[in-house]
Amino acid sequence: MAQEDFDEIAETFEFLDDWEDRYRHVIELGRELAPMDDALKVPVNKVEGCASQVWLFPTIDGSGPQATFQFLGESDAMIVRGLIAVLHALYAGRPVAEVPGIDAAAQLKRLGLDEHLSSQRSNGVRAMVERIQLVAAAHLSAAKV
Repeated sequence: MAQEDFDEIAETFEFLDDWEDRYRHVIELGRELAPMDDALKVPVNKVEGCASQVWLFPTIDGSGPQATFQFLGESDAMIVRGLIAVLHALYAGRPVAEVPGIDAAAQLKRLGLDEHLSSQRSNGVRAMVERIQLVAAAHLSAAKV
């Protein structure tokens, strides 16, 4: 399901010629993202390296490599909230064993985001991807023990 959601975003981006339209679409995706409870906006869930405030709360549904990766995310910046929605479409609902192998940079390049994000925003996206992949890898390591 997650790959289908991301592919749908990529297809929409193909029809949006102007970067401003793509930017607005990313913001709209952020508006549609489920809100994150304020109780989860704690230091342990905060993503460092982002220009704005970003929180990710990953969860693993099930056990072992067949478990499903999920996460909630929030930001105080609308464009970053949209980027969280894009990452959600890329990762959420995937088997946790697939998460570390997803090449987020290549997938985001399909959207042209690599060309249009500031270096601070790009660093923030990398920090979010690292957090997502670390959580999945930690779960897989714990499952092997």
